[in-house]
Amino acid sequence: MVAVGVGDVKLTAESGETLVTYGLGSCIGIAIWDPVSRVAGMLHFMLPESQSDPEKARKNPALYADTGIPLLFRSAYQLGADKKRLLVRVAGGAQVLDGDGVFNIGKRNYLAMKKIFWKAGVMIHAEEVGGSISRTLRLEAGSGKLLLQEAGEEARELGLRRCA
Repeated sequence: MVAVGVGDVKLTAESGETLVTYGLGSCIGIAIWDPVSRVAGMLHFMLPESQSDPEKARKNPALYADTGIPLLFRSAYQLGADKKRLLVRVAGGAQVLDGDGVFNIGKRNYLAMKKIFWKAGVMIHAEEVGGSISRTLRLEAGSGKLLLQEAGEEARELGLRRCA
């Protein structure tokens, strides 16, 4: 297991490794996998926009959607992944510590991610977002299998949507 912490990005091309991130509340986890090169990557970002603290973003770009997502994809390409082959799956964006919805960090994170993906021509193949519970993601690098576990539940595979 290779742990991906909050504000962290990890990649591997080792088929025996599994990337895992815990505690996806309002944060969003992005799992990418190339079935040909077997490059797997995972990002756990916390906030939508780096402009809220440019110095912090410079030190740790993975904290933010607008700096972490490009970092994830560029790093995957450097390991041999191809954008056209990447399977992209996401989870998180819940409303966990903001019961009244004052800050809506989860929704803001999700919208920021969607905007970045739309501009880059990236399609989401599966997602499990929103709600009010914490999630864990596990991505098996060799097979691309992505397991999602919601708080208090058994892990289940986050399958792919059929795309036209």
